[in-house]
Amino acid sequence: MNGPLSDLKVLDIATVFAGPFAAALLGDMGADVIKVEMPGVGDPLRALGPFKGDTSLTWAASARNKRSITLDLRSEAGQEVLLKLVADRDVLIENFRPGTLERWGLSLERLRSANPDLIVVHVSGYGQTGPNAGKAGFGTPATAYSGYAHINGYPDRPPVLPSVSLVDYLTGMYAAMGALAAVYQLKVSGGPAEEVDVALYESIFRMLEVVVAEYDVLGTVRERTGNELAASSPAGIYQSRDGHWIVIVTSTERTFARLAAAMDREDMLSDPRYSTNRERLARRTEMNQILTDWVGALTREELHERLDEFSVPHSPVYSAADIFADEHYRARDMLVEVSHPSLGSITLPGVVPKFSVNPGSIRNAGPEMGEHTSSVLTELGYTPDQITDLQDKGVI
Repeated sequence: MNGPLSDLKVLDIATVFAGPFAAALLGDMGADVIKVEMPGVGDPLRALGPFKGDTSLTWAASARNKRSITLDLRSEAGQEVLLKLVADRDVLIENFRPGTLERWGLSLERLRSANPDLIVVHVSGYGQTGPNAGKAGFGTPATAYSGYAHINGYPDRPPVLPSVSLVDYLTGMYAAMGALAAVYQLKVSGGPAEEVDVALYESIFRMLEVVVAEYDVLGTVRERTGNELAASSPAGIYQSRDGHWIVIVTSTERTFARLAAAMDREDMLSDPRYSTNRERLARRTEMNQILTDWVGALTREELHERLDEFSVPHSPVYSAADIFADEHYRARDMLVEVSHPSLGSITLPGVVPKFSVNPGSIRNAGPEMGEHTSSVLTELGYTPDQITDLQDKGVI
């Protein structure tokens, strides 16, 4: 037992973040993931920082649980190898601009000629259809096109972009979910093999459901509100007396009642200015100032003890150093040390979600380019002489 997806075979011919992240998620759950890279070039992730020596930490972290082979998909000989790979795979994940595979001669019909049950997951900036389908798409512009950037930041400052590849990671999650839904339909429900179409901008637009409803019903354009939440008050980031930042949120009337008790301000519960969330939202600035003053009078430890005593949702604002020192992260196996050929070892985020009987695992960090080419081709029936011939021709 090596994870709930140990019988699933995935072919990852995508590059950079979203598609490869989807494949990595499936790999975390035990799927056998073969990563295809261009000979001599590799996935562009290998060129992204930070670096230690010549090693990209981005690649080492992001390409976990994969076997790497090199293969020129634009050559006929490379395509013949690909079709043999496809014949033995359940899912293919690609994120080229729509129409690219067809131009190379790798249409869906040709792929399905090798495996009629192949599930193909397409990841692109704007989807496979629509007037923008052919445009170049990356995750960061997608945050703008989705509407997310417009509401992120402070009202008196420019919009703020995420400091991580948020849209790519979200899209990868949707792509992995789509792949699994398609596998379920095919294997369990007896439905057809699907093409799964995942667009970068749509992955985060899906999360803006209330923003959409708000504009449709009320005609209100959601604007930037800094650390304040539009749905509940008080909520935000506050600084303790000893200079630490802490997040406190009261998303229900019950949690606000707990906060009022923790602050020795039960009077607010009967005060019509603060007794309901609607009234507190109308006085959001005033409410936040009350909380700012209270938090600023206590140390971080005093705040944690007080808020935990009354079960108020809160958290310190953690840095990476804080996370490495936190016992809860360790207890949940969320910091996993993995061996690496040049780094010795690298610590990676653990597997999400957890399974009680047959959990996923991290079996390897990002592999060397083409590390598994010979072994994978041998599995496909290629002889050593045939492999050498492919190498000599630059196909692998």
